[in-house]
Parts: sequence; structure tokens; C-alpha cells
Amino acid sequence: MLQDQSKYIWQKAGWPKLTWQLDQLAIQLANTRFCQGKLISRITELGLSLSAEAHAEMMAHEAVKTSAVEGTIVNIDSVRSSVAKRLGLPAAGLPLPDRYADGIVEVLLDATVNSQRPLMTKRLMGWQAALFPTGFSGIHRIRVGKWRGKHPMRVVSGPMGHEKIHYEAPPYHKVDAEMRRFIAWWAKSSGKVDGLIRAGVAHFYFVTIHPFEDGNGRIARALTDMALSQDEGLKKRFYSLSSQIMVERNDYYNILELSQKNGVDITKWLLWFLGCVERAMINSEKIISKITAKSDFWKKHTQVEINPRQHKVINILLDAAPGGFAGGLTTRKYVSIAKISRVTAYREISELLTLGLLKQNEKKGRNASYDINWMPATVAI
Repeated sequence: MLQDQSKYIWQKAGWPKLTWQLDQLAIQLANTRFCQGKLISRITELGLSLSAEAHAEMMAHEAVKTSAVEGTIVNIDSVRSSVAKRLGLPAAGLPLPDRYADGIVEVLLDATVNSQRPLMTKRLMGWQAALFPTGFSGIHRIRVGKWRGKHPMRVVSGPMGHEKIHYEAPPYHKVDAEMRRFIAWWAKSSGKVDGLIRAGVAHFYFVTIHPFEDGNGRIARALTDMALSQDEGLKKRFYSLSSQIMVERNDYYNILELSQKNGVDITKWLLWFLGCVERAMINSEKIISKITAKSDFWKKHTQVEINPRQHKVINILLDAAPGGFAGGLTTRKYVSIAKISRVTAYREISELLTLGLLKQNEKKGRNASYDINWMPATVAI
């Protein structure tokens, strides 16, 4: 019998008909579904206003973390500003979004808010173009809004001349046909394959083809969010899968590489993926609890009058959550955030202490620092 000499999954007999063993996924699938139900119930309890805030914050985290997985650092306040602008939410105190922040937010919102719209080649190319508004990836000009060119698409590591090839995608002349099959599968599988499994298959299928010169990982994760939105029947996201992938980044790349070098059975990948989705849902509770605490804090201080600078600083501390603002708020940090003189910063901090919004930490004098006063005493206003 001749041994199969093909190295990657797209070279295997049976590609692109990916398979999996449902009996091996059943327990993890049930656990993920249980978490999903609990999370949706939790969101329902929040009401419209807080659920909108939760959606906006999850979108911001997703944009930041899906970029970070690929080594791209983006300012979360710039992303929050872009999300707020598109969702019609207040953006006071936030900086103007940069072009990249606008691009990644545009892609993620289109994938979720418009998840029921047909997936087409033009739409995918538009997403990729939005990620690279200048036509450059770093210092390199890339093909934008087009499938990749003749240069082999490889995932490599190691020094030049001693590179290790982890994966090589199908040659460029096969990309168009592969993507036509992918888009046809996307449409045909809707409602016929379990929605969570379909999201995992879509992610793996797309990154296997790797159709663009850059941005493939971010678009794969946007497609995953789109599939999850379709499964849940929601136009809002209440957990950030990319945040969890970032935490488990090494495992993510390892299981992708392992699965790319086996046959067309992707059970191991799907088992990891479903577990990652479950963990993302569990960890979303931290962000939701922070949003709830922030809302409760401002409800306690509805009658307090403070200026926009003070409001901005308080919100930064609230977003950091209890103990999350390293070293506490100092006069120097206040000056840096509010862009004012030290004298003015000291006066504004003193006002916030008097109003009960801030409390002073134990250290005093030149090392004095402050934090949110979560349990304020009654103050005269």
C-alpha cells in the first residue's frame, strides 16, 4: 500500500469535507451550551441600557485582543471611541479613534450586527481592506482587498536561513476556487450543522485557506463571531473569544498546527475550540460585573456636579475595577490624564475627595495616592 505523502490537510484525500466525531464532542458541547444559556439569561437581567454598554465594552475588548494575537497593539480608548461613535453611545473624554481602530471596529460590528447578511467575496475583501487603510502592513506594502499573490504563504519561526516552516497554505492559483467552496459551505451549513461546531469549523477552514497576504487571523475570528451571532440569534456580543484566545495563545497556535498536519478529521481542534468558547463566556462575567458596578457607582452620585476632566479620570478608575489601577491615582497621573497643571490637579482631586467619589490610600505626603470610594459616606451637595 502506498503511504500518503501529503503534508497538510488541504492536500489530503477528502479535503475540503472536514469531519469530526460528535460523540467525542458531546460533553464539551453540552457544557458550552449550558454556559451560553446562563450568560444570555444574565444579559437579559441587565436591561437595555446596561446590555448596550456590555456589548460596546465586549466589542472594544475583542478589537484590542484580536489585534494583539497578531502582534498589533491598539489603544483601547481609541477603540472605545470608535465603538461609541458607531453605536451612538456617549464618547465624552475619549480620544478620536485612529484609522486602524475604526477599521477593526467596522469589521467586527459588520460581522455581528449584520450577521444575517449573506457572506460574499466582496464583503470579505472589504473587511481585509478596512484592516489596512494605508495599504501597508507595518513597513510592507500588501495586496489590499484582493486574494494573495504568487509568493508562497507560510507560517515560519526561527532566524533567517534556519526558519522552521509550521504551515504552508494552498498555492495562490487555488485560492479563488477554495474560497468559492468556503462561501458555498458557509451558506449551506447554516441551520444544518450545530451552530457552535459550525463556528469552529469556519474558523479552521478559513485559516487553512489563508486567502489574504495579511489579516487572515483577524478575519477568521470575525467570521467566528459572525457564526456565533447567527447561532445565538443576537446582534450583540457579550463575550470576547479573542480575549480568551490571547490568554491561551500558545495552545491556540499549537492545536491549529497539529490539526493542519493530520487528516480531515478535526475533532481535536473542535474540542479545544468549544472549551475556549466556554472559558470566554465564564470570563465575560468579570467585564459584565465591572459594567454593573460602574453603573451603580454613578447612580449613587447622580446629583454630584464635576467637570469633564474629573469625569474622565473617575471613569478610567472605574474601568480599571477595584485594585486594577496600578499604584492608585496620584497627582502626577492626574496631570498626565487630564493635561492640566499640578496645582489644578491637586485642587480637582481634593474636590473629588470632599464629594466622596475618591478616597485616599494609606500612604500620605509626597507618595499619596487615591482610589474609587466604592462605599461613600453621605456628603452635603
